[in-house]
Amino acid sequence: MIATVKDCLKLDVFKNAKVIAGNSGLQRKLKSITVLENADMPETISHTIKKEELVLASFSGIKADIQKQHKVIEELAKNENSALVLLRLESVDREIIAFADKLNFPIIVMPADKRVMFSDVIDSVMEYLLSGDNFRNKLITRTIFHLLNFEKYNNFPDALHEAALNNDFQIIILSEDFNPILTIETRHRTTISEAIKLGKQRSFQNSPVYTLIDVHGVLTYWGAVMIGGEKHYMFIVDNEDSYSESEITKLAEIIELSMAMWKYSPERDSRAEFIKALRRGNKSLAYNLRDEAKILDENIISVFFARGLEQESSFKDIADFEKKENLQIIKISEGDETYGMVLNDKKGGEDVIAQQRINCNNLFNKLKEDKTVRIFHVTGVDGIEGAADAYRLISETWSFVQTVFPYKRVFAKYDLSLVSNCINIQIQDGYVKKNFMELLDAFKEVGENKGKQLLETLETFVLDAGMSSAKTSEFMGIHTNTVQYRLKRINDVLGVEITGNRVLPGLTIALTLNRLQNMPEYPCK
Repeated sequence: MIATVKDCLKLDVFKNAKVIAGNSGLQRKLKSITVLENADMPETISHTIKKEELVLASFSGIKADIQKQHKVIEELAKNENSALVLLRLESVDREIIAFADKLNFPIIVMPADKRVMFSDVIDSVMEYLLSGDNFRNKLITRTIFHLLNFEKYNNFPDALHEAALNNDFQIIILSEDFNPILTIETRHRTTISEAIKLGKQRSFQNSPVYTLIDVHGVLTYWGAVMIGGEKHYMFIVDNEDSYSESEITKLAEIIELSMAMWKYSPERDSRAEFIKALRRGNKSLAYNLRDEAKILDENIISVFFARGLEQESSFKDIADFEKKENLQIIKISEGDETYGMVLNDKKGGEDVIAQQRINCNNLFNKLKEDKTVRIFHVTGVDGIEGAADAYRLISETWSFVQTVFPYKRVFAKYDLSLVSNCINIQIQDGYVKKNFMELLDAFKEVGENKGKQLLETLETFVLDAGMSSAKTSEFMGIHTNTVQYRLKRINDVLGVEITGNRVLPGLTIALTLNRLQNMPEYPCK
């Protein structure tokens, strides 16, 4: 159970301390302890100190500033902190004592003649919060009673369910990709998906103490956990706000230990398996997993493959996107490679679907701001069949499409389809390929060096610069006038207007084939 200020005053470290104000507030809950280092900035208290924390301070720098001391006391009381412990202070102004009494906010003064350090108080209080009698005898004892009752329960989930039910907590275990694999719910005040959306936005993975995340009034505590040698995430819901972060952390440790004793293996991550089945083109397995993964055909908006996405900034962008657009991203990561899908939980008309596709493109363009990221996606798919075909298209082309479009970082279906068609043309190695490649033969007639220069300019203009002479100039490092001159010369050499509607499609394929042929791994017959 959570301790009170009065409980902590029984510790040896407070033996000679005096409560000089706020005696009526000694029953305030106390979950943790902190040090107020910036007492000269009381307006920051609500942003830096959590509720129900015991605050240590020395009023260094404001010992003579009664007005600022007033403000500190006022903000701590407003922030629902437990109490203020003052060290290294000879005396406290009567006006401050009266003000704290009025707010029922406890002020505890450590003896000035006793060499008690901040660390002494912190160590003593934290040890009590982690292993005090109330905590050890109630929460952990009652939890262990169920978790280690091998005779009564058949498996770990059953034992954990009873422990949660009898101790007023809930627990969700997630795969490393944030997909739920074990759910013990004892109340329903919010949804797991809402909690996961908020959890993805916080950096809790490396914290030694479970991190508190308030999910619309529901207190959840998040941390990493190893199961069978694999990393997972776990969040615990404190139903009645009965436990501190330290207690939840200890509870999580007990749960992790009991998993090993039960030899518990989590159920498969059905959503991850669903993505893997689609990647392998195993449509029948994907159909079998569909119900277990709770995914409908109409939910699938986009599938993607990305490299370099596993970093904190990308996680935040994805979490913000899910929250803002009410869409869900499921993904699996293998090293620096990420495979994923964008899902919609709600049905909508054509206008809604069209907007969702635009939102997906906006997300991918946002993610590419990190120049190490490469994303290959097909947005706008037709259920499981379309998703499997999309992954096949990505798999067959992603390594080649980067050569065709070296300046791009996001590759859509249009880019992938163009490269896929060119690969098929090359593999067939017939008259179709011959017809396209002959479109570029005219460059051989103007001399090797001049022809190579004009062809490179045309490739950059069409494939890289979106037919912008300014961008072509930028990419090639030459003057815009030079680009304009070369484009005019190219029109003369080919005998056509290269931007013409009937000319551009064939020319684009010919240029793509030509650029691909410079790849050492270019597919051959």
